[in-house]
Amino acid sequence: MKQRINILTLGVTDLKKSLTFFRDGLGWKTQGIIGTEFENGETVVFELNNGMLFSLYERRNLAWDSGIAQQSESTTEFSIGYLVNNKEEVKIIMDQAEKAGAKIIKPAQKTFWGGYGGYFQDIDGHLWEIIHNPAFTVEE
Repeated sequence: MKQRINILTLGVTDLKKSLTFFRDGLGWKTQGIIGTEFENGETVVFELNNGMLFSLYERRNLAWDSGIAQQSESTTEFSIGYLVNNKEEVKIIMDQAEKAGAKIIKPAQKTFWGGYGGYFQDIDGHLWEIIHNPAFTVEE
Protein backbone atom coordinates (compact mmCIF):
# COMPACT_ATOMS: atom_id res chain seq x y z
CA MET A 1 0.00 0.00 0.00
CA LYS A 2 1.41 3.37 -1.01
CA GLN A 3 1.48 6.26 1.42
CA ARG A 4 -1.49 8.35 0.25
CA ILE A 5 -5.14 9.13 0.81
CA ASN A 6 -7.32 9.71 -2.24
CA ILE A 7 -10.71 10.41 -0.71
CA LEU A 8 -11.80 11.40 2.77
CA THR A 9 -15.48 10.81 3.51
CA LEU A 10 -17.17 12.40 6.50
CA GLY A 11 -20.32 10.87 7.90
CA VAL A 12 -22.91 13.62 8.39
CA THR A 13 -26.35 13.81 9.93
CA ASP A 14 -28.13 15.88 7.27
CA LEU A 15 -26.55 15.90 3.81
CA LYS A 16 -28.37 19.04 2.64
CA LYS A 17 -27.39 21.05 5.73
CA SER A 18 -23.78 19.89 5.45
CA LEU A 19 -23.71 20.78 1.75
CA THR A 20 -24.93 24.27 2.63
CA PHE A 21 -22.26 24.64 5.33
CA PHE A 22 -19.35 23.71 3.03
CA ARG A 23 -20.59 25.17 -0.26
CA ASP A 24 -22.37 28.34 0.85
CA GLY A 25 -20.69 28.93 4.19
CA LEU A 26 -17.07 28.06 3.39
CA GLY A 27 -17.22 28.67 -0.36
CA TRP A 28 -16.17 25.20 -1.50
CA LYS A 29 -17.05 24.22 -5.10
CA THR A 30 -19.12 21.11 -5.83
CA GLN A 31 -21.75 19.75 -8.22
CA GLY A 32 -24.02 19.37 -5.20
CA ILE A 33 -25.74 16.17 -4.20
CA ILE A 34 -25.05 13.31 -6.61
CA GLY A 35 -25.93 9.62 -6.57
CA THR A 36 -29.64 10.20 -6.03
CA GLU A 37 -30.43 7.45 -8.53
CA PHE A 38 -29.12 4.87 -6.05
CA GLU A 39 -30.86 3.87 -2.84
CA ASN A 40 -28.56 5.01 0.00
CA GLY A 41 -26.27 6.59 -2.61
CA GLU A 42 -26.64 10.34 -2.12
CA THR A 43 -23.28 12.00 -1.58
CA VAL A 44 -21.52 15.31 -2.07
CA VAL A 45 -18.00 15.39 -3.53
CA PHE A 46 -15.49 18.25 -3.49
CA GLU A 47 -12.38 18.10 -5.68
CA LEU A 48 -9.32 19.23 -3.70
CA ASN A 49 -5.73 19.96 -4.74
CA ASN A 50 -3.49 17.18 -6.03
CA GLY A 51 -6.43 15.01 -7.12
CA MET A 52 -7.70 14.37 -3.60
CA LEU A 53 -11.44 14.18 -3.01
CA PHE A 54 -13.48 15.12 0.07
CA SER A 55 -16.99 13.72 0.34
CA LEU A 56 -20.01 13.92 2.60
CA TYR A 57 -22.20 10.87 3.14
CA GLU A 58 -25.01 10.50 5.64
CA ARG A 59 -23.92 8.51 8.70
CA ARG A 60 -26.80 6.07 8.36
CA ASN A 61 -25.78 5.35 4.74
CA LEU A 62 -22.11 4.99 5.66
CA ALA A 63 -23.10 2.45 8.32
CA TRP A 64 -25.31 0.63 5.82
CA ASP A 65 -22.65 0.60 3.08
CA SER A 66 -19.85 -0.60 5.37
CA GLY A 67 -22.02 -3.14 7.18
CA ILE A 68 -21.13 -1.68 10.58
CA ALA A 69 -23.80 -0.63 13.05
CA GLN A 70 -24.05 3.15 13.32
CA GLN A 71 -21.88 4.34 16.21
CA SER A 72 -22.26 7.30 18.51
CA GLU A 73 -20.39 10.43 17.47
CA SER A 74 -16.98 11.26 18.96
CA THR A 75 -15.29 14.58 18.32
CA THR A 76 -11.86 13.50 19.50
CA GLU A 77 -11.36 10.53 17.18
CA PHE A 78 -9.49 12.71 14.66
CA SER A 79 -9.12 16.26 13.45
CA ILE A 80 -8.92 17.65 9.95
CA GLY A 81 -6.00 20.04 9.50
CA TYR A 82 -6.14 22.99 7.13
CA LEU A 83 -2.79 24.73 6.61
CA VAL A 84 -2.55 28.40 5.65
CA ASN A 85 0.40 30.68 4.92
CA ASN A 86 -0.02 33.34 7.63
CA LYS A 87 -1.69 34.12 10.95
CA GLU A 88 -4.22 36.48 9.36
CA GLU A 89 -5.63 33.67 7.21
CA VAL A 90 -6.26 31.59 10.34
CA LYS A 91 -8.48 34.32 11.79
CA ILE A 92 -10.28 34.92 8.47
CA ILE A 93 -11.14 31.23 8.05
CA MET A 94 -12.18 30.81 11.68
CA ASP A 95 -14.53 33.81 11.33
CA GLN A 96 -15.94 32.44 8.05
CA ALA A 97 -16.57 29.03 9.61
CA GLU A 98 -18.31 30.59 12.61
CA LYS A 99 -20.58 32.67 10.35
CA ALA A 100 -21.43 29.46 8.45
CA GLY A 101 -22.58 27.79 11.67
CA ALA A 102 -19.39 26.23 13.06
CA LYS A 103 -18.73 26.24 16.80
CA ILE A 104 -15.39 27.78 17.78
CA ILE A 105 -13.71 25.35 20.16
CA LYS A 106 -10.36 27.10 20.57
CA PRO A 107 -9.99 30.63 19.17
CA ALA A 108 -7.03 31.43 16.92
CA GLN A 109 -3.93 31.87 19.06
CA LYS A 110 -0.22 31.13 19.30
CA THR A 111 0.37 27.39 19.61
CA PHE A 112 2.62 25.67 22.13
CA TRP A 113 4.94 24.58 19.29
CA GLY A 114 5.46 28.04 17.78
CA GLY A 115 2.75 28.19 15.14
CA TYR A 116 -0.63 29.88 15.15
CA GLY A 117 -4.00 28.14 14.98
CA GLY A 118 -7.42 27.37 16.33
CA TYR A 119 -10.10 24.70 16.31
CA PHE A 120 -13.74 24.66 15.27
CA GLN A 121 -16.41 21.99 15.01
CA ASP A 122 -18.39 21.89 11.79
CA ILE A 123 -22.16 21.49 11.99
CA ASP A 124 -21.81 17.70 12.32
CA GLY A 125 -19.30 17.93 15.16
CA HIS A 126 -16.13 17.13 13.18
CA LEU A 127 -13.07 18.86 14.58
CA TRP A 128 -11.11 21.15 12.22
CA GLU A 129 -7.76 22.73 13.04
CA ILE A 130 -6.85 25.82 11.05
CA ILE A 131 -3.07 26.15 11.27
CA HIS A 132 -0.23 28.42 10.26
CA ASN A 133 3.03 26.52 10.61
CA PRO A 134 6.02 28.71 9.67
CA ALA A 135 7.87 25.56 8.54
CA PHE A 136 5.36 24.85 5.75
CA THR A 137 4.22 26.84 2.71
CA VAL A 138 0.90 25.99 1.13
CA GLU A 139 0.81 26.19 -2.67
CA GLU A 140 -2.43 27.88 -3.73
